[in-house]
Order: sequence, then C-alpha cells, then structure tokens
Amino acid sequence: MSVGFEEVRRIAALARLGVAEDRLPVLAKELSGILEHMAELQRVDTSGVAEDAGLAATPQRADQGPPIPLLRGPDAFAPEFRDGFFIVPRLATHGGQSATPGAGGLDEEGAGEEMP
Repeated sequence: MSVGFEEVRRIAALARLGVAEDRLPVLAKELSGILEHMAELQRVDTSGVAEDAGLAATPQRADQGPPIPLLRGPDAFAPEFRDGFFIVPRLATHGGQSATPGAGGLDEEGAGEEMP
C-alpha cells in the first residue's frame, strides 16, 4: 500500500501536527513502509496459536523486596502535601480560576472543587 501526500497531510491534520512540504516525500515513504510491514504481518499463519498464548508463555517473576523508600518524605519537597496527597493549584487554563480559597480553587477543607 502506498501513502500519498494528501494522506500524509490528512494524518498530520488529525494529529494536529504541522508538516513542511519538503517533509511530505519522506513521511509518505515511511508510512508506506509501516503499512507494508503490517500487511506482511497479516499474512503470517497464526491459526494454530491460541489468542492468549503469548501471555501464558511469557515467564514472569514475582516482585521481591519492600518498596525503596524516598530519602526524604514528600512533604519535604512538595509545596503542599496533606493526607497522602500532593495539593496542587488549579491551572489558569481551567476556567481562569486561581487556587486560592474562595476563588474556585481549594475550599476551607483543602478539597478542590469539581471541574465543569
């Protein structure tokens, strides 16, 4: 299968990527190569293999040992840490509200308001 320049432009637009015109031939060739490889994989006969055979055949080891503790607790490097959670201010891009009490950020209890 061959990918044309218009298809590259369409894929780039869907991914919201800007693509320079001089990059179109390279990207078209790379995408065509990927699709050719996928077509080759489709031709492999897997009729004798169970769908979950790959998972069962992969050896897995048990996790060993306790978790590695931090040198310092999160409260030592986090601006605000409460009840096991990092408290972060509301982003300005979320409705233009700041993370100050009464301004749509944290309430008196320290819990953030729900996002719309």
